Amino acid sequence: MSIESITIDLGGGRSLSIETGKLALLCNGSVVVRQADTTVLVCACAAAPREGIDFFPLSVEYRERFAAAGKIPGGFFKREGRPSEKEILTARMTDRPLRPLFPEGFNNEVQIVSTLLSADGKQEADVLSILGASAALMVSDIPWNGPVGALRVGRINGEFIANPSNAEMEQSDIDLVYSGVAGKAIMIEGCSKEISEEELRDAMWFADGIIQKMIAAQQELAAKVNKAKFEYVSNLPSPEFLKASEEFIGDRLSAAVCAPDKLTRQDQENALKAEYVAAVPPKFADPETGATPNPELAWEIIKEKAIRNLVLEKKVRQDGRALDELRPITCEVGVLPVVHGSAIFKRGDTQALVTATLSGTGDAQEYDVIAGGPAKKNFILHYNFPNFCTGEVGRYGSTGRREIGHGALAERSIRQAMPSVDDFPYTVRVTSEILGSNGSSSMATVCGGSLALMDAGVPISDAVIGISIGLVTGTDHREFLTDILGSEDHYGDMDFKVAGTTKGITGFQLDLKIAGLDIEGMYQAMLRNKAARAKIREILTACLAKPRAELSPNAPQVCTVKINPEKIGALIGPGGKNIRGIQDRTGAQINVEEDGTVRIFVNSKAAMDQARYEVESLTGEVEIGKIYKGVVKTVKEFGAFVEIMPGQEGMVHISELANYRVKTVEDICKVGDEITVKVIDIDDRGRVRLSRKAALADL
Repeated sequence: MSIESITIDLGGGRSLSIETGKLALLCNGSVVVRQADTTVLVCACAAAPREGIDFFPLSVEYRERFAAAGKIPGGFFKREGRPSEKEILTARMTDRPLRPLFPEGFNNEVQIVSTLLSADGKQEADVLSILGASAALMVSDIPWNGPVGALRVGRINGEFIANPSNAEMEQSDIDLVYSGVAGKAIMIEGCSKEISEEELRDAMWFADGIIQKMIAAQQELAAKVNKAKFEYVSNLPSPEFLKASEEFIGDRLSAAVCAPDKLTRQDQENALKAEYVAAVPPKFADPETGATPNPELAWEIIKEKAIRNLVLEKKVRQDGRALDELRPITCEVGVLPVVHGSAIFKRGDTQALVTATLSGTGDAQEYDVIAGGPAKKNFILHYNFPNFCTGEVGRYGSTGRREIGHGALAERSIRQAMPSVDDFPYTVRVTSEILGSNGSSSMATVCGGSLALMDAGVPISDAVIGISIGLVTGTDHREFLTDILGSEDHYGDMDFKVAGTTKGITGFQLDLKIAGLDIEGMYQAMLRNKAARAKIREILTACLAKPRAELSPNAPQVCTVKINPEKIGALIGPGGKNIRGIQDRTGAQINVEEDGTVRIFVNSKAAMDQARYEVESLTGEVEIGKIYKGVVKTVKEFGAFVEIMPGQEGMVHISELANYRVKTVEDICKVGDEITVKVIDIDDRGRVRLSRKAALADL
């Protein structure tokens, strides 16, 4: 196989290249994508269908190697382990634009593996993984109806940039990952600093211009390789079996899928399905083996048609709502004792219990960064989706990819409204427990998370509201659905989640099951979303309009002290002895930064006062006129030497011990006594004169 390559101009002096025929030649298709010095290898492999499988088993993996950045992994085991959050999120983004373009009925096992080979720390590799996956499928013999393009869009001073550097993204007000075909989006993901729907639409139009170059380049590369696609056996039910199933079920399924609540719909569907499974498949049993057709595929096809026809022909939903109608919403705050902030947000059957927890900046989430991105986060959101939230049983294990993806979407949506660490020196963790799920629990997490933060007294700039818009397309028209049910997500064509404040959009995510939605259609869905968010905001405002004026009494109090950076060693002490001692005595958490900023976190005012006093005692400068509590270190005939700060002593002359004549120093104090003194002078040689008499007079 010859080595072939193409180069794509991204504008602004940027370009990327795609090469095939050099690495991983045993795969069905493989490419190397490179922008600057960031390089990703993407491999596509296929296998025969597994016996009895009734779904398309596509799996996508993305892995970063520490060697790519010239690093060795930390920890005891010097090799990469389970995938990081970033690797999982990149794998999910790579999967989503590929899946809708595989042929219907294709159920061969397909695996896409992206590996970061070289990382310059300047360019993100996630969009290279998506683009590389498309190119790998194009040069392979795997049936696929691509290609797609993929890029990141940033905006600095009103100018859009394709695949900006990490340094440029720090100045950008948009972080849009866009994947699609000419004129149509298939997947978008990202966040923004409260931009308008029109601005996000314009960013997508900008992306579309680059996408068209990427598609043309991949088609050129595939033509050079010229590998024919292999033939496959469709797993769709036979026309005869599907027709018989439709005739038996008739209009009864359209009635069964309609009911005000999810459980009633399930009961009605299950009763009809049991009747169908018992009656129709046996009629098509193989006379020799007795094997019957799998009824699941036919049932799913007929059910999908019934749900979609409700929308397209009758313009109603399964639960009786209008197409633009929200489900009933209730919310409540302060629902849990002890926790710092808590809220329940319920929309139809979807219910989220969300808590907010505050801690010191030392509890920030740290990352072993390989290819760029933040090394530390002071705002964290975790999303939990237990089996019982859908009324099911199942195995409990580690956090699932879906949970990580939904949590990341909610986190970046709310993050735009969070105060900076300088203004609010805490680490904040929001935890969402999904107690009921029937559509868009991630957006319920956004709404509940805003309420929990305000309940805790976190000064967010505005409540962030989120909702999902769905889509059903027909042969001659399409309908958008506000606040989709789980079944409308599964059997519909789109799940478009948008979150934002009163000022604009903060987070977004698009999943499509069709081969793209035109950008004007995306804009119409955003306007539908904006109107729905306004209605939800009214409900949230009635519950809690703004952050509470004071932090939760259960939250740690914070105090910031500025010390001379040269005193940091004195505060920490040998082996951390001094700072650990303060923390043990007061229960405080003390974080020290290189510039001399000391933040003290503790739960009571008395402990705060004690911790601050001890920090200042270890690090402060002796000041004339200031009163100190000191310990007598030495007693002489003419006075006493008192340590007022670690390593800082002053002398109290016998005449300054009291406001009367003192015969001997021992009449007032002895070694080891604690006395209160005032600094009355510091001479040119730095010697400190103290007075107990003056201190007593001021108290």
